[in-house]
Amino acid sequence: MSAIFRSGFIAAIFTVLVIGSAGAVFVEKQLDDPAQETRAREISEGIRCLVCQNQSILDSNADLARDLRQIVRERILDGDTDAEVKNFLVVRYGDWVLLDPPFKLRTAVLWLGPFAIFIFGGIAVILFVRGRGNVDSTEIVALTPEEEADFKQIMPADKNELPK
Repeated sequence: MSAIFRSGFIAAIFTVLVIGSAGAVFVEKQLDDPAQETRAREISEGIRCLVCQNQSILDSNADLARDLRQIVRERILDGDTDAEVKNFLVVRYGDWVLLDPPFKLRTAVLWLGPFAIFIFGGIAVILFVRGRGNVDSTEIVALTPEEEADFKQIMPADKNELPK
């Protein structure tokens, strides 16, 4: 029983450590003002890590993400609004730096591309299915007497009987 208890205890400790580190944010130096730190974290959640690409800079451990988090904190300390901080990063890195880029002519493909693919795919499926159902009656040809005799020889009259 002690081996089971020991392995259960180790598993419980490991689980607590893993769960505790899952919410960890890689912030080197937090701001002294809790309100400013909260703003920095909220802004960082919407900024894309340019290395990881599908993570926010708040969730990334990449060097560039760390630098961007520091830039966000510096801009907040300088008195910038949330919009000014994001605009500063967009001017430097483009709309790609935002996890939720605005709808513009330059980003229209990002926003409309999936819908266009879905619509064209749906049209292709409909045309394919409709094309399979259309059988031209002139293409149906009656069997010749020889073919019909062969068919009757191969196929049993009773469907439950197997051919010999």
